[in-house]
Amino acid sequence: MTDSADLGSPAGRYRMLRLIRGFEELALGLVKSGAIVGGIHPYIGQEAVAVGVCSALRPQDRITSTHRGHGHVLAKGADPARLLAELLGRTTGLNRGRGGSMHAADFSLGILGANGMVGAGGAIAAGAAWSARQAGEDRVAVAFFGDGALNQGVLLESFNLAAMWRLPVLFVCENNGYATTLPAATAVAGSATGRAAAFGIPAAEVDGMDTEAVRAAAAEAVTRAGAGGGPSFLECHTYRFEGHHTMERLLKLHYRTPEEIADRRGHDPLPRAAALLPDGLAAALDASVAEQLAAAEQFALASELPDPAGASEYLYADGLRPRAGSTI
Repeated sequence: MTDSADLGSPAGRYRMLRLIRGFEELALGLVKSGAIVGGIHPYIGQEAVAVGVCSALRPQDRITSTHRGHGHVLAKGADPARLLAELLGRTTGLNRGRGGSMHAADFSLGILGANGMVGAGGAIAAGAAWSARQAGEDRVAVAFFGDGALNQGVLLESFNLAAMWRLPVLFVCENNGYATTLPAATAVAGSATGRAAAFGIPAAEVDGMDTEAVRAAAAEAVTRAGAGGGPSFLECHTYRFEGHHTMERLLKLHYRTPEEIADRRGHDPLPRAAALLPDGLAAALDASVAEQLAAAEQFALASELPDPAGASEYLYADGLRPRAGSTI
């Protein structure tokens, strides 16, 4: 497991950036070989958002993620070997191989799940924040989502409840400029921060390719939420270097110019974070990450596949108790 406390230093944050980047590159290779069935939504390019936000969180804080969620899950402390096993559908995965790429979760680390439903994590995070406050627990919840979620009713309803009830929740919009292949400018009327402002939620924009800038903005919002100041909204301007999904490689979609991608690669968060480290440290951390990922790949590929006879297991919750005063 990679403890989220490791993100307290620039070196720790750089290492996590490299871990996420290397993990996604490894996963892309496993998709290409056919070992990962169904493909993934690569997070390459957006790593500074996950690392910057999660570095501002405490172990007890919670997150909800998206279909492009590997970076969030790793930055919150998930074991890369078990996450990779999950992508491969193995029994040693975070969710016994049944969640896959888009539904990885680890409640023990406050990871309430990646989610294939656009914008759905907002409602889950708001509910988690409400539940924590009702229980007298000092927890903040963070909901990650993309610009494509800004027009989803469930997210707007979450804004409203969070604002009305002054919930300790941080809404993080990863604006990478595209909802699948649709440019955000042609799909979102007004602005992302305007959506939050309409509900009276303090909103800010930040360079989502700058880990330290994201960390500073997130820390301010998390401190406010923990002190009873209610929700905040953070729009992180970022960019995915790969396609929306690995299927794009087969479909050969062309909705971005090579010049645009090359320009955005010039803002890669990894070299920017490496520049803050002493000479030679980044290379040493790169080597450490490479060893860790090689071990993760060996572990995941050697793990067992689920027994088809148990396909109907875990479909329904059991052992649940109704709340006091409710009826069945």
